[in-house]
Amino acid sequence: MNSELCKKALEKIKNPNILVNLVSRRVRQLNSGGGSMSRPLVEASPSASMADIALMEIIEGKITYELPPETEVLTGDVKHHKRRKAN
Repeated sequence: MNSELCKKALEKIKNPNILVNLVSRRVRQLNSGGGSMSRPLVEASPSASMADIALMEIIEGKITYELPPETEVLTGDVKHHKRRKAN
């Protein structure tokens, strides 16, 4: 993987664990060889690795993610909410 692409992708996806999961899932899709999901969503050189293509897709905003509300607490992607005072 290209380290510059990793740094740029981390600016988009702040959590490195989520970034790794996105890249690995996308690489599996690209390697599957069938259907429209196995085609790159960006222009890439023939020498680019599948991981680099996945990173470029993330950088260009072609791939995003959404966490279910209950997982946001576990990953720290939640804004701090004010607690209600007990009466």
